[in-house]
Amino acid sequence: MEEKRRIYIIGGGIIGCTSAYYLTRHPKFGATKHSITVLEAAPSIASGASGKAGGLLGLWAYPACIVPLSFKLHAELAAEHGGAEKWGYRALKCGTISATVPSEKIESLKSSSNDGKAWEKLPKQDEAAQTLFKDAELPPGLDWVDASVIDGWREMGSPGATDTAQVHPFHFTTSIAKLAEDAGVLFRTNAKVTALDTTKAGIQSLSYLDRATGETITISDATDVLVSAGPWSGRVLPKCKVDGLRAHSVVYEADVSPFAVFTDIELPEGFVPEHRLKSGQGKRHRGTVDPEIYARPFGEVYACGEPDSAIPLPETADLVEFDEMQCDDMISYISTVSPVLAAAPLKAKQACYLPQHSNGPLIGKTSIPGVFLASGHTCWGIQNGPATGKLIAEYILDGQATSARADQLDPRRYKI
Repeated sequence: MEEKRRIYIIGGGIIGCTSAYYLTRHPKFGATKHSITVLEAAPSIASGASGKAGGLLGLWAYPACIVPLSFKLHAELAAEHGGAEKWGYRALKCGTISATVPSEKIESLKSSSNDGKAWEKLPKQDEAAQTLFKDAELPPGLDWVDASVIDGWREMGSPGATDTAQVHPFHFTTSIAKLAEDAGVLFRTNAKVTALDTTKAGIQSLSYLDRATGETITISDATDVLVSAGPWSGRVLPKCKVDGLRAHSVVYEADVSPFAVFTDIELPEGFVPEHRLKSGQGKRHRGTVDPEIYARPFGEVYACGEPDSAIPLPETADLVEFDEMQCDDMISYISTVSPVLAAAPLKAKQACYLPQHSNGPLIGKTSIPGVFLASGHTCWGIQNGPATGKLIAEYILDGQATSARADQLDPRRYKI
């Protein structure tokens, strides 16, 4: 492990950036013997889900084998690098509101059938997390929802518990990238990896397209390659079978009290959002919908809604398109329970692809010497980014992970 190492990280999202950061902080790292290069296909860092996620952190997240470590590392990173100011790290309360919206609260109603597409949930809460919600009174500070339509509030965890926090994902990812860059990591953007050639003995070469010049560059001195390209990991390493699930979100300009709010909203029979009536694209009644709403620092409120697989994963993160109607649907549903947000200006309508694997995330060595994988985190990439980066640094420089027992996440269990 003392020889010179040429480490290449494919992907400039949160996983790639935290891996680069923790490699430079590892006791065995030496700037004279280790070089680290991050290859990002988009024109900038955090162009995908790492810049467009909600940024929720929870001790109740999954997988349980790395969540406590990552939650702890988030707090340590914020304390060491001024995370509260730089990327909005803070604790906040989390819970679920159930609401029944009466017809008189809706201005635009139209009869329609009930055979429409079911509202799909993001994979935010597993069964263990569901058991942590406890019935409670609606908090007085949650004054940006309409109490007259709220049937109940279920708080996550115990009163006073510090098991939920948040960061602004774009600021967090870019700040960690800057810290890694200051420590000597080289970031190359517009660098789309086109080939990773390997044998059973190890890495032969790594090629990428410079999208700015059209030139293809082939690297033949790579000793270690980390595939951490989010949903594009499956394009680089097809055997990993990581693919993408598109998720839409909107960002409001609003400075409200810090709550992360899951919702369970029962809409009136026949509800059709006004924008669909105007467009002539009547939306069939969906019954209950459940957008998630996160108040964020820096005067923002983030909300995310249903995922879909209607549009295949594009070539790079900067080519991701969003469905305007899906964003407007979400805005319409949220307006039924929050007059404050209904009146707030919109900063963004957007979409990103969440990296998913049937047994993800996958973190660690592959069956190819020198090739590592860290992907498939679904909606918990920001939460689990620090632990993933720290474990990858240990796998690369120590040969094994010691900060957490992550054997169940070993890619080799799935013949990768």
